[in-house]
Amino acid sequence: MDPELEEIRQKRLAQLRAQQQANIKDGHGEKDREESKRAAEAERRSSILSQILMPEAKERLDRIALVRPDKSKSVEDMLISAVQSGRIRDRVDEKTLITLLEQLTQQTKTTTIKFQRRDLDDDDF
Repeated sequence: MDPELEEIRQKRLAQLRAQQQANIKDGHGEKDREESKRAAEAERRSSILSQILMPEAKERLDRIALVRPDKSKSVEDMLISAVQSGRIRDRVDEKTLITLLEQLTQQTKTTTIKFQRRDLDDDDF
């Protein structure tokens, strides 16, 4: 083979490998950024909640999070938005948290009626 052609191929191959390595590094960097964003958001939420919740209310919310993470997140979102809008000025105690939980439960309770119909075959007549 022509030595010049082989040299060009080697250079191109080295270029592609370097480009691929750079893409891999960028992919890891992006994942790290997303992970750090999530961690910062969790830290911010935790700090706001620790400022507004009394210790017993925080314990109750943590116990709820073990059993029903979705419900706990909803209550946390409700508390954070209430604090940011100025509706909550004092620290939230356990009784107030229970009231919020009851309100959330009433909002999410829906009654569903399911009709179960029998299939009628021609042989049944």
